Amino acid sequence: MVSTELNRQHNGVTLGKEVGGDGLASPESSNGELVVTVCGSPSAVQEETQAMLPVAAALETRLYKRRFAVLAVFSLYSLVNAFQWIQYSILTSIFTGFYRVPNQDIDWLSVVYMLTYIPLIFPATWLLDTRGLRLTALLGSGLNCLGAWIKCASARPDLFPVTMFAQVVCSVAQVFILGLPSRVASVWFGPKEVSTACATAVLGNQFGTAIGFLLPPVLVPRSDDNKVTSHNISIMFYGTAAVSTLLFILTVAVFKEKPKIPPSQSQAVLQDFSQEEYSYKRSIINLVKNVPFVLLLISYGIMTGSFYSVSTLLNQMITHHYEGEEVNAGRIGLTLVIAGMIGSVICGVWLDFTKTYKQTTLIVYILSFIGMLVFTFTLDLGNLIIVFVTGGALGFFMTGYLPLGFEFAVEITYPESEGTSSGLLNASAQIFGILFTLAQGKLTTDYDPRAGNIFLCAWMFIGIILTALIKSDLRRHNINSGITKSDVKSVPVDSPVEPAPSLQSATQL
Repeated sequence: MVSTELNRQHNGVTLGKEVGGDGLASPESSNGELVVTVCGSPSAVQEETQAMLPVAAALETRLYKRRFAVLAVFSLYSLVNAFQWIQYSILTSIFTGFYRVPNQDIDWLSVVYMLTYIPLIFPATWLLDTRGLRLTALLGSGLNCLGAWIKCASARPDLFPVTMFAQVVCSVAQVFILGLPSRVASVWFGPKEVSTACATAVLGNQFGTAIGFLLPPVLVPRSDDNKVTSHNISIMFYGTAAVSTLLFILTVAVFKEKPKIPPSQSQAVLQDFSQEEYSYKRSIINLVKNVPFVLLLISYGIMTGSFYSVSTLLNQMITHHYEGEEVNAGRIGLTLVIAGMIGSVICGVWLDFTKTYKQTTLIVYILSFIGMLVFTFTLDLGNLIIVFVTGGALGFFMTGYLPLGFEFAVEITYPESEGTSSGLLNASAQIFGILFTLAQGKLTTDYDPRAGNIFLCAWMFIGIILTALIKSDLRRHNINSGITKSDVKSVPVDSPVEPAPSLQSATQL
């Protein structure tokens, strides 16, 4: 029998419970000390003794069916938000004629998503960490719905400022959406499915981008009659608003803060600490001091910013070489994102199976770089079939990288909040996305698409080097496996409690 004695003070009061041979927890007090008894076989005892690791008391965990509904609703309203991001850019030539504005103004309807995110990410992640998952989800879904309805009033040539304002509202909604995939996955899903769940949550956003490439060119075909174009735009806007309203209602009904019993040991450990012990400022400081995370922050920003830039300027790149092919530009974008969705799912399942976070991230980064090179130098061959194939290959790896970055960040920063680490990753992506979109757009306009794409290739090569330098320390995985000695507590500023629990282990054969 293995007897593990764990003393922990919480706000000046020592708490305790005993786990009996049946594996059920029952509270017991002995001079304020916590005594945990864990039954195990002699072989298991020998293995843990030889490894000289502390024996962790297994806390109760449970998986709820509701987790699938939460994941589905989140993925769907994230889908609609991504659709609203790209619906203008894929119709650049049509919207410039309708609103009588230059290409750069339509580009800003996409860039505003990135620009808004940067100043709002810190209050948004603070809200997620201090007020919780449900409120953040309601804000994301609600603002997305509001922005969609405002767009319905902008389907006239003289109302470009209204459609810009509506897009700003949708971009604010995005701030409360992009940082949630890893949080939803960690809070609701078990350790053997968490990476797949995160990939699925990211998948919704990618699928929205895919639909945004495919559907707008079909709903709003090119027409010389502004009344016809206005009618078609109205159909697209009202349809989006109706779907957004339904999803907001479902968010209110389905989203809960967290399950009654946590799904994993890592979540059970974190839920054992009170909210008063958490410091958002300390969490940010810990992340900034975490060198592997800073390297990932920059490399993730480069990769995702490149994806944002390519998505925004895809219509201009395709129509530069293939005039009048707006519909096929949308189909190429759809191919890029659908392939990326498949890549995301495969990467998520692979991570759950192997836990090879750094190796997988580095390989996918290198293959994305190769895919970008091939896409760049085959774009002007005059064969759209080749563009479809190279675009699909590029999307498979570039978009498939997104959930890898989220999950790798959670692993190397645990026990810091998933929302904070994901929020910083997204902020980096938005910054690089703005810079890359403006720079690549300028190079594409002044020279040609190849110049802009080579610019991205150079930055992606830098990202490969940074990714190779990241030290892989899988903290969350170690906690779930019970093979860590590290302190799992994010130490708060001016905390009245002990900075770490005292752990003593004794083995009786």
